[in-house]
Amino acid sequence: MKLQTSQGQALRTSRPAVRGLPALSRRPVRVSAIAAPEKQSAPASLNGTSNWQPTSWRSKPVVQQPEYLDKQEVLKACEEIARMPPLIFAGECRTLQSRLAKASTGDAFVLFGGDCAEAFSQFSANRIRDLYRLLLQMSIVLAFGGGVPIVKLGRIAGQFAKPRSAPTETIGGVTLPAYRGDIINGPEFTDEARRCDPWRLVRAYNQSAATLNLLRGFSYGGYAGLSRVSQWELEFMKNTPEGHAYMDIAKRVDEAIQFMIACGMDTNMPFMRETEFYTCHECLLLDYEEALTRLDSTTDKWYGCSAHFLWCGERTRQLDHAHVEFLRGVNNPIGVKVSDKMDPNDIVSLIASVNPSNTPGRLSIIVRMGAKALRAKLPALIEAVNRSGQVVTWVCDPMHGNTETVSGFKTRRYENIRSEIEAFFDVHEKMGTVPGGVHLEMTGDNVTECIGGGASISEDDLNSRYHTHCDPRLNAEQSLEIAFYVAQRLRQRRENLAAKTTA
Repeated sequence: MKLQTSQGQALRTSRPAVRGLPALSRRPVRVSAIAAPEKQSAPASLNGTSNWQPTSWRSKPVVQQPEYLDKQEVLKACEEIARMPPLIFAGECRTLQSRLAKASTGDAFVLFGGDCAEAFSQFSANRIRDLYRLLLQMSIVLAFGGGVPIVKLGRIAGQFAKPRSAPTETIGGVTLPAYRGDIINGPEFTDEARRCDPWRLVRAYNQSAATLNLLRGFSYGGYAGLSRVSQWELEFMKNTPEGHAYMDIAKRVDEAIQFMIACGMDTNMPFMRETEFYTCHECLLLDYEEALTRLDSTTDKWYGCSAHFLWCGERTRQLDHAHVEFLRGVNNPIGVKVSDKMDPNDIVSLIASVNPSNTPGRLSIIVRMGAKALRAKLPALIEAVNRSGQVVTWVCDPMHGNTETVSGFKTRRYENIRSEIEAFFDVHEKMGTVPGGVHLEMTGDNVTECIGGGASISEDDLNSRYHTHCDPRLNAEQSLEIAFYVAQRLRQRRENLAAKTTA
């Protein structure tokens, strides 16, 4: 994550309106360490229009938003967030977009990973560290196998809210509002906990800021240096097959570094001491996202400054609705999740709406279908996108099409997760297109939430360490096992391409 501190980096903030209340004045206020003259030209979004504003979504139908009892309190909370510094910077987003563009051509690979939903009660430096170093381990495995740079995006520092299939939940004859994530209400099944509290938005912002501070320290303070590869192993992983396999790679990396040092390589070079790490989350709560939208004075374009990468979910990707309208105007790299319900003609229209300039790296299509449906439906989507000449980065989310209930627990089977990744690579291999990344719900904790894998978690183990507040996550051992499988497929793809070139 590169902290942009150049003299030209300046951001404008604006005061949000609350749906149902009159909008406040949106006169931009420049925030800059270096004085700069105001530009007179109208701010432009990525698609070149000058009429988009962070409030434009309010004129569209909107779904999956909390029902707050006191809209004035929502207004106050959002005004407080709007006065806060941005969580990320426009220059970081542009760098990330260039990395994602490489993934669309096979010259990089994207790893998304992190919690289903972050929780206030589970916030700690150790948990952040453990997820971060697991993602580092996985990226080393993928880079070693694939021979390409790995773009690392954490579902962290903002992944608090969750869409729900129903607005309420009934237990024992009692019906209460559904739990929508700690940024909205609490998981406890009580009247008070399930009441939507707008000041949770501010708490989520503060936790995100603290998390990003630690992540930046890890990324640029030496913790992520290649000389520490063998020190990233999680304690409970040391005696597992995946742990041993990782240490074999770490040893080979250490040997390669020692060889390069002997050849005269400077160990103080940035790539030896630092790494890029980006954050992402679902763009769901539009009041929150609007409050963190800023105008970058170096480009005069709007950026969503709650995360580097924002995505639109399967439930909110309607072309004429508010979430697509909001994402259309921000210049971050963005994603759209699609299931087997997506029509080939609709995906072309959706891509044209949010990326009309066809900018490489701007849009990732995150596929979540289940293995069987993916093999049946993905080829038509790829064909339609290719026929239209549109550039996207294809990413596999093998989690959300594989959720089931076992013994009263929501869970996922490792074998189904791996099978969907296998299907994703197989389809792209058959069609001659590029598998650009994987998107996993995972944790650095030693949990028992997903069944199977090398960890041999059974149905009876689910109640042992089931800690998620929402959907089940892969634990560290299962995550690393997935990384080794993906690395194998990347290596296979690289070898096949080399053979074709030679032939």
